[in-house]
Amino acid sequence: MTRGAALAVAALIAACAPVSGEAGVAGTDGPALFVANKRGDSLSRIDLSSGTEVRRVESCANPHELASSPDGRHVALACYGGTSLDIFATDSLERIGRIELGSGARPHGIVWHDSGTLYATAEGRNSIFVVADPLGKAGLSEISTGQRGSHMLAVAPDESRAWTMDMGDGTVTLIDLAARRKIKSVAVGEEPEGIALSPDGRALWVSARGSDKAIELDPRTLEVRRETSTGAFPLRLAIRPQGDFGVTSNLEDGSLSVIDLAAGKVVRTIAVSGRAGAESAQQVTILFSDGGERIYVAETGTDTVAEVDFATGNVLRRLNAGKGGDGLAILDR
Repeated sequence: MTRGAALAVAALIAACAPVSGEAGVAGTDGPALFVANKRGDSLSRIDLSSGTEVRRVESCANPHELASSPDGRHVALACYGGTSLDIFATDSLERIGRIELGSGARPHGIVWHDSGTLYATAEGRNSIFVVADPLGKAGLSEISTGQRGSHMLAVAPDESRAWTMDMGDGTVTLIDLAARRKIKSVAVGEEPEGIALSPDGRALWVSARGSDKAIELDPRTLEVRRETSTGAFPLRLAIRPQGDFGVTSNLEDGSLSVIDLAAGKVVRTIAVSGRAGAESAQQVTILFSDGGERIYVAETGTDTVAEVDFATGNVLRRLNAGKGGDGLAILDR
């Protein structure tokens, strides 16, 4: 079911409190990593040149996923503990807008498409929202998935289709964005959560944390093409910008499983965040750098982000952020 509405984005001018000990706004012009700190209700900017957190501001309650605008001037934050998508300037972390999605929304998965349209799941409403002109009049459309807990999201390059990972029902849902309607939902694996579409749009990969597998689906039919075993509890799945490899973030053993997408199988394991059961093993979101040379791993249990060299698997450094870092966005161009 589709609901169309035109809502104004409220200007929320807020003082951007610096990180303790910060002098001025150094580090706001170069490559940066942004971290949603879900246990600290805050948003961090990390200067990638120095590896230093140069800015941290208060956010909404329990922020989760992040998405950057096509021009790199803004990030949108999914306020999982509330009902809004909040927009911040990447240079100052000034909050410049709030888009309200309605009662019980609990937005989580978020994609800021190259077209400028913003997409987000509303887990509490079993739906996704399409936000046209998010920096302007913010026209909203809501599309029901009909599935409980629509959590993560992928959008086709041509914006013809979207896919959600519905944790409450253990399904993947295919949505026709042009018609603003759900096409179908299919059960996949045990406790599926992570989802990523190949850059060419020809393969949809999901990670099933309950069955320790990565599964390739046909994006148009949702038929399973092949499966491969991963590390323990693969919470997230990301695909390298080149489209050659995928990676799962394995929460229970602190590793990354590297999948050769052409072969459809795991070809190596990268040890990142510690032994199984350790607090340090609690890694969640993973993000590739724009060139695919680095992987950033949110180590939620230790309030750090690991920077991993993809070629060697070496952890190059650990970047300090706020409490419970989860969602990530990058600006490295």
